[in-house]
Amino acid sequence: MNKRIGILSLAVGILAASMAGSPAPARADVVWDHWTQAETLQASGNSKAAVPHWVYLADYYAGAGDWENAALFSGKLDKYFDDIGDYDQAIHYYEQENQYWVNAGKDWGAVKLQRADQIRTTVELYREENIENIVQERTRPDGSRLAKFEPEYGTYLGIYSEQDPKVGNVFTKMQSVYGKKHAIYLAYAHWGQGFPSSYAKRAKDAGGALQIAWEPDNGLDPVTDGAYLRSWAKEAKAAGIPIFLRFAGEMNGAWVKWHGNPAQYIAKFRMLHDVFATDAPNVAMVWSPGDVPANDIDPYYPGDAYVDWVGVSLYIEPYENGDPSLPSMLATSNVERLTRLYNTYADRKPLMLSETGVPHYSHSASEDYTEWAKLNLQRLYEIMPYKYPRLKAITYFNVDQQMNNAKNDYSLSTSSDIQSYYSQLIANPYLLSEVKDAAKPADRIGYVPIDADHQTFTKQTRVIPFIKIPEVYIGKVEYLLNGKVIASQTSLPYGLDLKAGEVPEGSVLQLRILNKSGQQVAFRTFGISSQVSVNINGTVQQFEQAPVIVNGSTFTPLRAIFEAMGAKVDYEASTRSVTATKGSTTVKLTLDQSTVYVNGKAVQLEEPARLVNGYTLAPARFVGETFGGIVNWDGSLRTVTITGK
Repeated sequence: MNKRIGILSLAVGILAASMAGSPAPARADVVWDHWTQAETLQASGNSKAAVPHWVYLADYYAGAGDWENAALFSGKLDKYFDDIGDYDQAIHYYEQENQYWVNAGKDWGAVKLQRADQIRTTVELYREENIENIVQERTRPDGSRLAKFEPEYGTYLGIYSEQDPKVGNVFTKMQSVYGKKHAIYLAYAHWGQGFPSSYAKRAKDAGGALQIAWEPDNGLDPVTDGAYLRSWAKEAKAAGIPIFLRFAGEMNGAWVKWHGNPAQYIAKFRMLHDVFATDAPNVAMVWSPGDVPANDIDPYYPGDAYVDWVGVSLYIEPYENGDPSLPSMLATSNVERLTRLYNTYADRKPLMLSETGVPHYSHSASEDYTEWAKLNLQRLYEIMPYKYPRLKAITYFNVDQQMNNAKNDYSLSTSSDIQSYYSQLIANPYLLSEVKDAAKPADRIGYVPIDADHQTFTKQTRVIPFIKIPEVYIGKVEYLLNGKVIASQTSLPYGLDLKAGEVPEGSVLQLRILNKSGQQVAFRTFGISSQVSVNINGTVQQFEQAPVIVNGSTFTPLRAIFEAMGAKVDYEASTRSVTATKGSTTVKLTLDQSTVYVNGKAVQLEEPARLVNGYTLAPARFVGETFGGIVNWDGSLRTVTITGK
């Protein structure tokens, strides 16, 4: 982690300089009248009355293509609405101001987008999903081919532990300290020095992979193909473990010596890719900018053919660069910081947080931020992998910086509270402990957003909310199911377990968010339903037509279940009749008729078989018992269990 100038400190100076003098007044009398009236009203302390004039001026200059003046008046509007707590209006004008700066060919609006994200109220809901193909639709790349070492779904756990007093470089201690093996261990290396073989051995001893941040401290000129590089690659291959090679990271930042020449950077990265592709195929090439400055990222991209993974260094902190004299950064969430990079590259490459951290203490301000750290650690390890399903690895920067760099304590073990909380979060099987091609969580559970396409679940699920409010700290989260409060939470991590029997079709789940003062600050409604599941001889069945409840009876797909039990099924369209045979047993039934025949003997059904969306459905107990199966019903999980003979 390098000291860097962030969005705020970069942009504040630029904007201050640009706004030091008033924009040149237009000559049109009506425009000038609006301008002078607005200035007079603002000077008298009546900014509210100046708002209509600022709106007129922003619109006028935008219409005239004078983007700088349009941006400056939008800036007056966003500041006013932010100051009075009208955050929706403030967000609108922050985004408008940024767009006008972009139109003017300047990136001065980045700080305004950051502020818009800080004050935007967000309530999203994610849930467990146990149907694998639904999960895979979100986690696979567009081309359907996984990258080197990419998991099918799930997110690799990674960590930099060298400065952790409880682990150090003995990576085998991770499980005893934090309750779980980690998949990736981070080591730093420098061009011109030897391959970090001791770190590779320790990673191998711990059953893990190695991420190597390889830094050309003297710039890119010395990076050439020769004996040194080939020897380094040979040792990398001999390590015998997966290696994620992050060459010259954060290249988009002026704080590193390899910044400033994108063409040279690309040429060097491509050269390294080609060497490792032939000499060390156990190496995956990671291209890893910093998340800021965002507008300088894309020119350094080496191209899809040369990049295996896209990484990013992404940190949040209470104060920009550890400086308490700057505005607070507590309202900045790590979630939104990934959006731009994710939207640009995730359709082609798996993403990793090459370095990330959430401090729980600011040394520069001597302030404890444990509650804030917990809020953002849950976002890091639960919300971000669920919201960004192509985020396939997270490497935590486990360091207490003392009074260096941003002067924050990111360490997990210097606080017993944070250590315990981290262990609780990473126990989730979705966070993977072993690097291998097409890896999956042991429980085969993934996560999806609760939206119009993902409202229905089977058996049971856990819902996890992503909540962000301008006040930062949340007082209470209330969960209402069909209008009734079923749970409330005042402590982290937030989440709720639901069983299918509690959530009939067409249910409504609502979240009411209160701040620390007890005021409701957000309320969001989600559609949610459970669905009947069928388990035959220990295997959960997947049907094109889901089971349904009709007049209190559970109807299941007849053909699919009969065939799963080994029966042969024929359908005669002219008579709308079904014949199924297994061994010496033959069953005949006709749609919408209550009488069926088993070996010629009439049997009465409480509800007749019927056609639903082109599929024949019949009462589950009849379908399961016809060929000798034993049928049980678990109402709490809404699950039919059929055990065949």
